[in-house]
Amino acid sequence: MHSEQQGLMNNLQKKIVVVLLILVVLTPAGLLLPMFFNTGAAWGEWSAETLKEVTGYVPAGLAKYTKTWKAPLKNYTFSHDDSSRMHQSGYYLVSGILGAMLAMSITLLLSKLIIRNGK
Repeated sequence: MHSEQQGLMNNLQKKIVVVLLILVVLTPAGLLLPMFFNTGAAWGEWSAETLKEVTGYVPAGLAKYTKTWKAPLKNYTFSHDDSSRMHQSGYYLVSGILGAMLAMSITLLLSKLIIRNGK
């Protein structure tokens, strides 16, 4: 039974890693596609003001907490003077890698706990 559980965990972990790697590779598309299509900011990373311009509506939760959250790397750059797409894409990719590593670590930990408990 133990080897069967280990096999299930290894299979699950491989699938998770493959999905996360695909997402990491696709990460820069969020910055690059808007540039190619001349649509402004990356999809889904709009401010409340931009969302109101685009959709005519700002959800109550977003309006309530819009001033609370400050991005660690505003516009994916360390310097406000450097807004080059190349640097932003690099920082965007690093953010994706770090986020994927965090998501993978949490998922692997949870999968081990679930399999260990036999659920």
